[in-house]
Amino acid sequence: MKKVGISLLVGSMVLGSVMTSCNAVKNSDNTQRGATVGAAAGAILGGVVGNNVKNKNSALGAVLGGVVGGTAGAIIGRKMDKQAQDIQATLPGAEVERVGEGIRVVLKENTVNFGFDSSDLTSTAQSNLKKISKVFIDNHQTEVMIYGYTDSVGKDEYNVKLSQRRADAVKKYLVSQGIGTKRINTKGMGAADPVASNDTAEGRAQNRRVEFAIVANDDMIEAARKEANSY
Repeated sequence: MKKVGISLLVGSMVLGSVMTSCNAVKNSDNTQRGATVGAAAGAILGGVVGNNVKNKNSALGAVLGGVVGGTAGAIIGRKMDKQAQDIQATLPGAEVERVGEGIRVVLKENTVNFGFDSSDLTSTAQSNLKKISKVFIDNHQTEVMIYGYTDSVGKDEYNVKLSQRRADAVKKYLVSQGIGTKRINTKGMGAADPVASNDTAEGRAQNRRVEFAIVANDDMIEAARKEANSY
């Protein structure tokens, strides 16, 4: 079974990540774990990063910026555990990481890839996006930020525009599958944050990718807070 990462936030200046398997996710006490992690994360990140997913500069940053904390955060985390597992089961080739109270998904060359200097979705990309769209529809109380990337070939300004077109192409396809357009935002990242070496053709292909940051929307947060207050 592929691993779904659960990153725990530790320390005041450094954020550490602890990865656990799907079995650990299923067997752990999510409410207890999430409350502890959420409270710590809230203390570390409070006042440093806000809750607006539109302002984050990476998928990881967006997820870390959505911390609610406490028992409400634990309730949200439990729902995100299930959604992360569903995504991994639906797209085994995706890199799925549970971070704080959200999910980071990296779709590389084996799931959603782009040709050199292209923002066109391949038939394989469309097929995989169709699969993941069903998970998003089933989890309607979440927001999705799509980050587009390029390899390092070409000028930075051009690559940022190309990566934006890639992110927009993914959004357009997801909307065509029934995902509300207001749930999705996009950002072009250019050649930032490579996941492989740009010195080889194989590495450059991996870097031509998209990443998703999945966080709770206002309705999920409000419902979680009401549930927490009922305990």
